[in-house]
Amino acid sequence: MLKKVQGFAIWLTGLPSSGKTTLANALSLLLAGRGISVQILDSDDLRRRLTPDPTYSHEERDWFYDMIIFLAELLTENGVNVLISATAPRRAYRDEARKRIKRFAEVYVDCPTEICRKRNSKGLWRRVDKGEITALPGAGVPYEPPDSPEVKVNTAQLSIEEAAHYLLNELEKQGLIQL
Repeated sequence: MLKKVQGFAIWLTGLPSSGKTTLANALSLLLAGRGISVQILDSDDLRRRLTPDPTYSHEERDWFYDMIIFLAELLTENGVNVLISATAPRRAYRDEARKRIKRFAEVYVDCPTEICRKRNSKGLWRRVDKGEITALPGAGVPYEPPDSPEVKVNTAQLSIEEAAHYLLNELEKQGLIQL
């Protein structure tokens, strides 16, 4: 009989432009160097496929984050390790993932709004200032930071490489990732 190995899911949450995707990619490379493969579920990539013309309505966000949780749950149940890079502005989304995914960790990618605005890699904050976007988490839509994340990493104080090493060490200490 085939024995299934449970994968893990690590949800990187934080404000837009806080460094979630960059950190997920850096962590993925560190894990690959240690023989651990992961699938990255990035909200920007998924949104382009699942909601190509997003409205960012409350109902659409609920559906979208439920889809991310479903995909992560399905993958981890089949032995795939998952890094989720998604703002998920409501704590309830991440709490639901914690309930449904056996090996789960929440990582708060903490970065002050001013730094996120300066990074502004996708131009979202500029579009907020022009009034083109009214539903950006942290500007128009509240962002609820985690109450008790497994790891908190400040990307304003650490380089991405330092943050990825710190994150890997903390997750290893907590037994989620066994190297």
